[in-house]
Amino acid sequence: MVSEWALMIPNLIGSEWRRPPDETASLPVYNPATGEVIEQVPLSGGAEVDDAVSAAAAAYRRWSRTSVMERVRLMFSFKSLLEEHFEELAAIITRHHGKTLDESRGEVRRGIEVVDFACGAPTLLQGRTLREVSTGVDQDLYRYPVGVCAGIPPFNFPVMIPLWMFPLAVVTGNTYVLKPSERTPLGGTRLAEIFLDAGFPEGVLNVVHGARDAVDALLAHPDVKAISFVGSEPVARHVYRTAAANGKRVQALGGAKNHIVVMPDADPEIAVPAILNSAFGNAGERCLAGSVAVAVGTDPDRLLRPLADAASKLVVGPGDQAGVQVGPLIRRDHRDRVAGFVDKGVAEGAEVLVDGRGEMSRQGYFLGPTILDRVTPDMAVGREEIFGPVLSVERASTLDEAIDQANRMALGNMATIFTQSGRAGREFRERVEAGMTGINVPIAQPFAFFPFSGWKGSFYGDLHVHGLDGVEFFTRKKVVVTRW
Repeated sequence: MVSEWALMIPNLIGSEWRRPPDETASLPVYNPATGEVIEQVPLSGGAEVDDAVSAAAAAYRRWSRTSVMERVRLMFSFKSLLEEHFEELAAIITRHHGKTLDESRGEVRRGIEVVDFACGAPTLLQGRTLREVSTGVDQDLYRYPVGVCAGIPPFNFPVMIPLWMFPLAVVTGNTYVLKPSERTPLGGTRLAEIFLDAGFPEGVLNVVHGARDAVDALLAHPDVKAISFVGSEPVARHVYRTAAANGKRVQALGGAKNHIVVMPDADPEIAVPAILNSAFGNAGERCLAGSVAVAVGTDPDRLLRPLADAASKLVVGPGDQAGVQVGPLIRRDHRDRVAGFVDKGVAEGAEVLVDGRGEMSRQGYFLGPTILDRVTPDMAVGREEIFGPVLSVERASTLDEAIDQANRMALGNMATIFTQSGRAGREFRERVEAGMTGINVPIAQPFAFFPFSGWKGSFYGDLHVHGLDGVEFFTRKKVVVTRW
């Protein structure tokens, strides 16, 4: 269990949990609902990364030649243990991230769904063959692993995103180095413990804790062949450029400024709860949060009145308390940054419909649901990723204008529309510049067997996480031409 490690969280190198030396610099890990320090995460650097990569490279020689069926058998064992520890994992997420227990359970379930997908490796890894491609000549395509891979997940999904990364990598024959977020490192640590309990050989999964120094060491290490990253757009761009310049495969998921377009014919009883879920779930700390609602038509109050009334009634508090709907933000400085966006929005001419800043006086890092009306795409709150429980409301006369507002964003992760018109829904689907598009759904999150396919500044790379893109990312192809 994580608690056995006292204050300083260890790194996993091979099968050994290594305590950092006492003089190692560290950062506090907080319970954001109380501000209490619950652990210390070491700021590992190049030496620790090199140890982890060396362990992964040594394990790769045998693991890459382990039969697919044996790898899948172990993956099924891992899935079984994840189910067994489901509630424990959810509690860990809530404790050091702050989201509600129901939201944490949803996170764990979404992560396990990728493990389910990885268990289909015997089908996913099949190649192709064509006999008699020429007279007496056959041609075959085989999939091979790429080598040592590394993953850098974000703070906001400390269990789900690692499960989007390493299970698919290792089941396809690669070995892995995971660098959990220094803000929420406990989820990755517990996953690694469960992974070892499932029977995976030493070195197949390694864990190194740290911040930028550890990340940069992974990006530059010559034995790391592929990098997966999820985080903000500027860092995603840095990861992509640096890792690609070092000859690595890269999938770097960046930020988002997701638009929810509400047409005049939309049913408020469907649209309003969906917007609340999208904008304020996970306290707005997710890249699929609906951060801009666009009210289309001449009667925006038809949407705004019930939306403001419902948002003002959402229960804010510690995520482990029954009935709470919006938990705290991850850190005090992040909470204050989000509140600063509200101040900036008001200064730029936005009107406050619901003000959650009153929650900042309580213990912990709280900010209540906040709605800003009459926002324009030129305002900071209309164009920049806020990553908190703040919903900006823009107005548009027509669907064309609403799509144009969404497409002005430099980011293109998700966009959704609420309408009863098939024509409007299809027009939106075809023209909006977002890789994940929803029609009458709050969050257009693909299941594990489809790719998480952000566009524009929301993604740097060619092959997205999970789905068949993930299989392609973690394998390289060999074509064999044979004449017997």
